[in-house]
Amino acid sequence: MSQKLFSPARLGSLTLSNHIVMAPMTRSRALGNVPNELMAEYYRQRATAGLIITEGTSPSPNGLGYARIPGLFNQEQVTNWQRITETVHHHGGHIFVQLMHSGRIFHSLNLPEGAEGVAPSAIAAAGDMWTDQEQMKPNDTPRALRTQELAQVRDEFVHSAKLAIEAGFDGVELHGANGYLLEQFLSPHSNQRTDEYGGSVQNRARFVLEVARAVAEAIGAERTGIRLSPWGVASDMPHYPEIDETYAYLAEELQKIGLVYVHLVDHSSMGAPAVPAATVQAIREKFTNTLILAGGYDSVEKIEEALNGRADLVAIGRPFISNPDLVERLKTGAPLAQPDFATFYAPGPNGFADGYTDYPTLDGQPAGTFSPSYQA
Repeated sequence: MSQKLFSPARLGSLTLSNHIVMAPMTRSRALGNVPNELMAEYYRQRATAGLIITEGTSPSPNGLGYARIPGLFNQEQVTNWQRITETVHHHGGHIFVQLMHSGRIFHSLNLPEGAEGVAPSAIAAAGDMWTDQEQMKPNDTPRALRTQELAQVRDEFVHSAKLAIEAGFDGVELHGANGYLLEQFLSPHSNQRTDEYGGSVQNRARFVLEVARAVAEAIGAERTGIRLSPWGVASDMPHYPEIDETYAYLAEELQKIGLVYVHLVDHSSMGAPAVPAATVQAIREKFTNTLILAGGYDSVEKIEEALNGRADLVAIGRPFISNPDLVERLKTGAPLAQPDFATFYAPGPNGFADGYTDYPTLDGQPAGTFSPSYQA
């Protein structure tokens, strides 16, 4: 049996029970954008991961672009997230919240009253998204943020990060990947600004670094991580010539800020272009704190290879959906159950627990006994 994978790991001041991270995955169970008891059960079942990173959670009403994603900007949300963090900690886990502002990836039907879609530039992303009211709709066109507004958006991240600590999270992960607001500033396709936040690689990285710096100053760099997806194409993000220059610069600057980790995602296992090894190497050389790698790690062999290479921790996504006891299955060599894709973001015939909290453990028993009080 591997010694490294299942041995304790350090992350800043934390000691994790193993080197496995549960990757952030949107599951769309937060009715009214508020976390709930069903979500607490979902995360409880998976608390054997060394670290859980929650689903994307918006720091602002304007960032709630998808249906039924949670927020973290008011007291009701804090109180309900606290129930989740207490549950995970009680079962021996650690948990970071991923702060995800969807930016131009939104439809107005998904936003609460008074909120609006905002982005670096008024450029709609290609593609459609689900709305509970009218089903699939094209992404709406965002309003371009004014220069003087950017400090306010930065402060929304800071406020949310402070609320995260109040709610008992061990830290926050800034979502700078997958084509959401922070990455939208990095790319010349989504950022066509003419002020100091557009144009050069340094200017396009400015807002991401300002947010990272401000959050780190507010809650501590040892509690602040960031997710990045160089060479990713999710959410209509075409490649551009300065990708490697951009991420090498980011890695260097994030190291100066002292973030506890960089979380790199490679979507090639789902059909996207692979992140070149040279890109990962360049980031690894410039960022020497914890590096988490994610993407297609579904076996002990693959995880061990990564841990013996450039990764300090390995994040696993979809296998955690259908295997609440994934760590135990990996440890014993047991086969992995396959997920039901139809219930990733939507309820099944018996409600929101379907395909969420009802996957059985190895012994064939339900992972939990929780029975939700609401149905689809």
